[in-house]
Amino acid sequence: MKRSAAVAGQFYYGTASRLKNQVAQYIIEGAVKEKAIGVISPHAGLMYSGHVAGAVYSSIQFPKTFILIGPNHTGLGANVSMMVSGQWEIPTGTFPIDNDLAGKILQKAPYVSEDVQAHIFEHSLEVQLPFIAYFSDSVKIVPITVMSASLQECKKIGEGIADSIKEIGYDVVIVASSDMSHYEPDDVAKRLDSLAINEMLNLSPEGLYNIVHKERISMCGFLPATIMLYAAKALGAKEARLVKYATSGDVSGDYEHVVGYAGVIVK
Repeated sequence: MKRSAAVAGQFYYGTASRLKNQVAQYIIEGAVKEKAIGVISPHAGLMYSGHVAGAVYSSIQFPKTFILIGPNHTGLGANVSMMVSGQWEIPTGTFPIDNDLAGKILQKAPYVSEDVQAHIFEHSLEVQLPFIAYFSDSVKIVPITVMSASLQECKKIGEGIADSIKEIGYDVVIVASSDMSHYEPDDVAKRLDSLAINEMLNLSPEGLYNIVHKERISMCGFLPATIMLYAAKALGAKEARLVKYATSGDVSGDYEHVVGYAGVIVK
């Protein structure tokens, strides 16, 4: 099936020319491109978080396939849901699903279910695509959403994804789609987000999972990030760096109720 854009005209401009121009303003021309194993990238409306996502995608070498892992905001579909075939369409491009890699993940990563329903209206993965389309018209994707998972389940899913990547034999980057704290005062958001970011920079999936629960950090994609970190470590990740951090207050001027955005590269 072809999944049509669900949030075009809402989270980003709905026509190809306007969307390409919108993304272009967030791209860092001449940025050094690193070979990444995984990244963290936000998924708010582009006017709020596009400059953070743009900094991430400007700074990585593009693979043959992106595995996109995001939170399930809609409550539809399976707990851990993957589309294994079809295409995703946005105004600036169409992305085929990497059937071979998706099939391997289905075999090797427990708790992952073949499911379409979770993806039809979900925005967290779709909002990554305008940035990917800006740099490439040939990339494939594997879309996965996560509604709930224990730490041990995250570990097994991440390691199953890593095993699949090792077997497939070509370059893959794992994108964990996540915003950080939601609707906190700016100083509170920055304090809480720094705790979660530190665990990600330490390549500690357990630390991230536990600090989010302990401090009640409203990071919507901490499960995708935890899974990505487990996979990255199994693939030999040695370091992570913070590309950019910001809050919505920087754009809206409202510093009483902000959402945080972090861009991280794992290599």
